[in-house]
Amino acid sequence: MSEPLKQADIDGEIAALRAARAGEAADHPARDYGPYRSTLLRHPKQPLVAVKDPEAAELSGPVFGPSDVTALDNDLTRQHLGEPLGERITVRGRVLDRQGRPVRGQLVEIWQANASGRYLHQRDDHSAPLDPNFSGVGRCLTGDDGGYLFTTIKPGAYPWRNHLNAWRPAHIHFSLFGSAFTQRLVTQMYFPGDPLFPYDPIMQSVTDDSARQRLVATYEHDLSEPEWSLGYRWDIVLDGPAATWMEEGR
Repeated sequence: MSEPLKQADIDGEIAALRAARAGEAADHPARDYGPYRSTLLRHPKQPLVAVKDPEAAELSGPVFGPSDVTALDNDLTRQHLGEPLGERITVRGRVLDRQGRPVRGQLVEIWQANASGRYLHQRDDHSAPLDPNFSGVGRCLTGDDGGYLFTTIKPGAYPWRNHLNAWRPAHIHFSLFGSAFTQRLVTQMYFPGDPLFPYDPIMQSVTDDSARQRLVATYEHDLSEPEWSLGYRWDIVLDGPAATWMEEGR
């Protein structure tokens, strides 16, 4: 039986890939990025299928509006009878297009682990406590300025079994619909100064340093609520050269 992969093995693979691709323009992370083991099993292997009628894709897309989102949907700390445990945070930002124009009235959804690093999901079985007062899901619509706002609990890091002693940095998943199919985006927001960044093959699959930094929120003290929550800002660009990177690339 082979020895389990260790962090040093993954670090070596990441370094080797970076050296081999030094100087290359990276449009998006490789879909079969070896250090992120599950991509070897589930990345697309067939040629991309061209959409012959892009407008037809819009006709079958989801429909949503103000009547579908309630005032509590963007506050993950008030969705249950009791208060969740953990560090309360406010995450605020704007959704923009490539020209810096606000993308108004668009659905923003989030999901995340709780403060102990566990998801409310039947397949998450690692030994961390579930919080009966925290489900980890929320949504809102962007305002006229493209702004969104969530109040939630800072998620904990969690083990994910990619290799021995593999831990994901704390992050929040974001899903955005944009104003067209081409602006559909699923991505992750990280927190500044996380010591797990260098050890995470998912984040390190984004080889462009500036693109990787665009995945990290900024702590802004003026966004913190006195005696209530710490404030983070994270703006999202849906398309163009400065776009926020998707989980599977751009």
